[in-house]
Amino acid sequence: MTEPLGEDLTRLAALHGVAVSFRPSPDRTVTASATAVTRVLAALGVDAGTPEATRAALADRERELAGRLLPPTVVRWSGEGDEPDALAALPEGTRLLIETEQGDTRTSLEQLPPGVHTVTATAPDGRTADAHLVVAPPRLPTPAGRSYGLLVQLYSLLSHRSWGMGDLGDLAELTGWAGRALGAGFVQVNPLHAAVPGAPTDPSPYRPSSRRFPDPVHLRIEDIPEFAYVTDPERVRGLRERAARLRETVLDKGALIDRDAVWELKREALELIAAVPLGPGRRAAYCDFLAREGQSLEDHATWCALAEVHGSDWHRWPEGLRDPRSAETARARLELMDRVDFHSRLAWLTDTQLTAAQRTAREAGMPLGIVHDLAVGVHPGGADAWAQQDHLAAGMSVGAPPDAFNARGQDWGLPPWRPDRLAESGYAPYRRLLRALFRYAGALRIDHVMGLFRLWWVPQGEPPTEGTYVRYDAEAMLALLVLEASRAGAVVIGEDLGTVEPGVREALRERGVLGTSVLWFERDWDGDGRPLAPDHWRADCLATATTHDLPSTAARLTGEHVELRHRLDLLNRPLEEERAEAAADTGEWLDVLSRLDLLQGTGGGADTSSEEAEIQAVHRFLLRTPARMIGVWLPDTVGDRRPQNLPGTWDQYPNWRLPIADAEGRPVTLEELAASPRLHALMEVLREGE
Repeated sequence: MTEPLGEDLTRLAALHGVAVSFRPSPDRTVTASATAVTRVLAALGVDAGTPEATRAALADRERELAGRLLPPTVVRWSGEGDEPDALAALPEGTRLLIETEQGDTRTSLEQLPPGVHTVTATAPDGRTADAHLVVAPPRLPTPAGRSYGLLVQLYSLLSHRSWGMGDLGDLAELTGWAGRALGAGFVQVNPLHAAVPGAPTDPSPYRPSSRRFPDPVHLRIEDIPEFAYVTDPERVRGLRERAARLRETVLDKGALIDRDAVWELKREALELIAAVPLGPGRRAAYCDFLAREGQSLEDHATWCALAEVHGSDWHRWPEGLRDPRSAETARARLELMDRVDFHSRLAWLTDTQLTAAQRTAREAGMPLGIVHDLAVGVHPGGADAWAQQDHLAAGMSVGAPPDAFNARGQDWGLPPWRPDRLAESGYAPYRRLLRALFRYAGALRIDHVMGLFRLWWVPQGEPPTEGTYVRYDAEAMLALLVLEASRAGAVVIGEDLGTVEPGVREALRERGVLGTSVLWFERDWDGDGRPLAPDHWRADCLATATTHDLPSTAARLTGEHVELRHRLDLLNRPLEEERAEAAADTGEWLDVLSRLDLLQGTGGGADTSSEEAEIQAVHRFLLRTPARMIGVWLPDTVGDRRPQNLPGTWDQYPNWRLPIADAEGRPVTLEELAASPRLHALMEVLREGE
């Protein structure tokens, strides 16, 4: 039985944005435990461990809020005439002084340029307060026209030039070909964030060491100019031969993608490249990169250098090195300066290849180009968690509460940002993160976009059921997202699948953030539960048949996804029941496709299997919706049966390690994809639908 929270604890939690209950379903409310609420408050620096401490903390918070002139961050939407509530509530006669991001001084809110400014309020009684003033456009522009594109996990896309996994050279080739030959408007990839090195490295791209910097494992070694000037031809020849063998083990021998082996080989090559002096122009470009990235890059490269010596979990380092600002860390940085420079250069090289890939996409005629993916958080032992620990909630992990789909809830092992520290800094780490990603993205997909509003915090050592929601200033998070995206001319897509708090989708749509709609989930949930007619779908979304966490379309149509879960002993009910439910679900959708006359085959007298015709019909259906973006899961174009990730598994299934394969499980290279009749037939469906 859940212990009662008490009035003081309930009020204190509300004043710090900590929820005391949640709704796993519309008709059910669950009260959070007092232990969970108390521990979450402690992570926010609030002592509620005893009734006396709770009363004292409540009095302190009420006194603080009553005497505060301004909150730490204030938002103003350009063109929306009303003053922000925080400024409108200032005492009459309060004077404002605004230092703009551009270096101007203003005394009025009128015609402020977009940016993050500083406002100083001076009340008639002499009280003063400073705040960050975010001025953002009212919304992002709607993407011009409709576009379709490909969705791919980059590591899975091997070419005959890859070193054992897909790389940024492959991404550039894919975008150049898809834009010119297929008329595609975008290519969406998995997060390319830097991973935590390990033995083995966690292959999931959604639990990175750093979201701020990309992973150099994605580099195309031959595209680095200095590689041509490595002075040891025998070493270079040996590297190429080992790369060929690594590639062949995946493409010809059916081995899994071995990220660690790829990185070992590429790191050896990069050490040789680092010994080649940069030419004057390249040196100047590198110095510009160092100056632009500043402290963030120095911290990241320092963590990488220290991890080589002390291991990849900074919590286990010597105590003095656990603080990025300590004297011990400063001394270690000097001692390891060569390694710090090495990792800084890798960040630069990866940034340049990402920028080049986006440039290739735009030159190929893509209106958006590359859609990058932003993970929810970072690994607790990694570079960002070390460098940004002042902004993270110690002892907490992000997850999801128990619901109808998962009665035990979820713990994702990612430390959450503290909303109070974010606001106090004017959301500095969030702004830097967005700015970095938008530099080489035509669009950004935000995983679990609901996290801009609230996140489920799970105290360390507790099951996910013993957590509670913590609220963020969604207006500030959205304003900064709109500001940075508009500066880059980029589109934003929110992954808003699953349980979504009322009002979230409406708030995102108001600001021009697109949602995500997956065909199999689009049903009339408020009515009879039947498949949603295409004209009832929302327009402001990316519409797809599947995602990296779901069965491929071929697997769903054939029932292979049920058989896979049965082989792995993951079913919660008898196999026949699961088969019957999956067949009924698929059958409903096939009936809809048939009634809409979408099961047309490929035409031209082609001998088309039922499965291939059904996959084409699914995408004809997506074209009937008003969705502004249509995404095609690249493995669907060749009938791949295997999901890239099977939630709920760890070592039972090779998550994040599979190359794209055909219906028989044979790996398919980028070159074979480009020549695939099945792929071209499916993409022709999309071209005809434009």
